[in-house]
Amino acid sequence: LRDHDRLGRQLDAVRRLMADGRWRTLGEIEEATGAPQASVSARLRDLRKPRFGSLTVERRRRTGGLWEYRVTLEGREGERS
Repeated sequence: LRDHDRLGRQLDAVRRLMADGRWRTLGEIEEATGAPQASVSARLRDLRKPRFGSLTVERRRRTGGLWEYRVTLEGREGERS
């Protein structure tokens, strides 16, 4: 139950942050939410699932092998991670 609450808080924090549609790296999301990068990555995957909104998570290369992510409404085409 403790993990369920913690993961729910992480998901809410990531969803709220990414709702503006801006591109961010996992590190930037970690800094803003306090969730570790591995958890951020998992929560971004969760946002694609129907029970969490079926959102589109796009990814693109920034520089030097660094990836950044953006969350948009379902139906938007983009590269998926």
